[in-house]
Amino acid sequence: MIGVVAATAAGRASAAALAEAWPDEVRLFTENGPADGLRAAWEGCDTIVAFLAVGAAVRVLAPLLGHKTEDPAVVCVDESLRYAVPVLGGHHGGNTLAHRLSGTLGCEPVITTASDRAGLTALDSYGADLGFSVDNPDMLARTGTAVLSREPVRLTGATGWPLPPLPPNVGPDADAALTIHITDLLTPPPPAVGELVYRPPSLVVGVGSARGVSAEEVGGLIDAALREAGLSPASVRCVATVDLKADEEGILAAARERGWDVVTHPASVLAAVDVPNPSETVRAEVGTPSVAEAAALHTARSHGKAAALVVEKRKTANTTVAVARLVPKGRLAIIGLGPGARDLLTPRAVTALQRASVVVGLDQYVDQIRDLLRPGTRVVESGLGQEEARARAAVQEAQAGHAVALIGSGDAGIYAMASPALEFAGDDIEVEGVPGITAAIAASNLLGAPLGHDHAYVSLSDLHTPWEAIERRVRAAAEGDFTVCFYNPRSRARDWQLPKALAILAAHRPAETPVGFVRNAGRPDEALTITTLGEMDPAAVDMFTVVLVGSGRSRRVAGRFVTPRGYRWA
Repeated sequence: MIGVVAATAAGRASAAALAEAWPDEVRLFTENGPADGLRAAWEGCDTIVAFLAVGAAVRVLAPLLGHKTEDPAVVCVDESLRYAVPVLGGHHGGNTLAHRLSGTLGCEPVITTASDRAGLTALDSYGADLGFSVDNPDMLARTGTAVLSREPVRLTGATGWPLPPLPPNVGPDADAALTIHITDLLTPPPPAVGELVYRPPSLVVGVGSARGVSAEEVGGLIDAALREAGLSPASVRCVATVDLKADEEGILAAARERGWDVVTHPASVLAAVDVPNPSETVRAEVGTPSVAEAAALHTARSHGKAAALVVEKRKTANTTVAVARLVPKGRLAIIGLGPGARDLLTPRAVTALQRASVVVGLDQYVDQIRDLLRPGTRVVESGLGQEEARARAAVQEAQAGHAVALIGSGDAGIYAMASPALEFAGDDIEVEGVPGITAAIAASNLLGAPLGHDHAYVSLSDLHTPWEAIERRVRAAAEGDFTVCFYNPRSRARDWQLPKALAILAAHRPAETPVGFVRNAGRPDEALTITTLGEMDPAAVDMFTVVLVGSGRSRRVAGRFVTPRGYRWA
């Protein structure tokens, strides 16, 4: 929940506008004065937007400060809506909120956190989206300063986790006084001097029980199992059991006391899990030969690409416990970079690029965004004609546990890299598609509104698709009276396909039908032409061009190419 505080009439109007824009997220604290509103929002909200001066907000909030990982993030917005300043919790929601406010209110985010200004991954949010927690947050500032100062910092335990990049001075072979250690194993308390410890959510605790078991018995067995195996409770993702125990208060209370969620599975699902210690007695009672081991393994596998028991079934009089460790899935973000102009690259694409530790792409596309990549990002680039190799490489890097970005121009799902990559990708990796602005959309907006009604995209490249199939599609679009957008229209080796396609369309629509073509849409040397189907010169087109041919209803209006929507306006 976002608490919003304001002092003046203008501030209250801005607060109301924010509540209207984000109705399910915003709670207004504008009735009882800004100081009381700030204190109330601090107690009840995750983040705060204060339409106040920074100094005024700081004076009220200073006595309330605890630790930055627990305090709400606070962003101050000035009276004129010119600036959004994260005052507290920049890496815990403040910077993100400032950017969101810029999109909604038009204010400029003023980001002062050192790692962001240096383009580095912030340690206090490192792995946060994977569920990592920090054992000793007092080491964050010291270690972060060393990273920023380019001092050597040793990194251990990161292999297999799809983490964002860290700069080259951080690595497993660094000879350093400071260490970043990622582990679910207990370290001698307190952690070793100079060691920043992250806890990944790698463990699942499976629990079975008799009816009416006490929370003390369940919790005691869990604690003993973890302690004796040398496992950290901070790395427990959840407790898992059979759905017949969904209301078992002893299990629920033990998990609640430790801050863990409880997930349940049908007995029929658990019965299919191979375990080392099945019990026919348990099968007779609940329908599965294992609850604790099966629930731990099944749940861990559902969150990762594999899992193994690290604690086999242990039991007391009324409960059983087992612990499984998951092998995390790598991540693949397939990113469309848009037509080329930086301001047509979406914010989501920038975020995904900076989250990736490995970027795979065509060399010329990598060059477009190289300045956006965080230090330590590994780049795998290749030349034209190697699409399949790039797709395979990206999937293989993700299967190795990395956070990977596979880039392409326009939208990656349209005549680009998403299709070949997804043909190779299995369920052992997580995949995210990041939309991009296509060449067709960029060209359409330059020309007017040629795609205002039904339209079809057709690639004229017959390198991988037989011309017979392409011709059938062009004829179908012609007979259906679609506006047609031609990709890959003409190259030095393919100079007859576009004239043939235009002739097919010309047999079904008049010679004065508008045709527009744009070369290098969204790039510094873009050029656009609007002509007609009868006057179109295919020789003016090359592989950097998108060609749009109107439908029978398309027309030119004030020099613009328009396809009417076909509605009757009241």
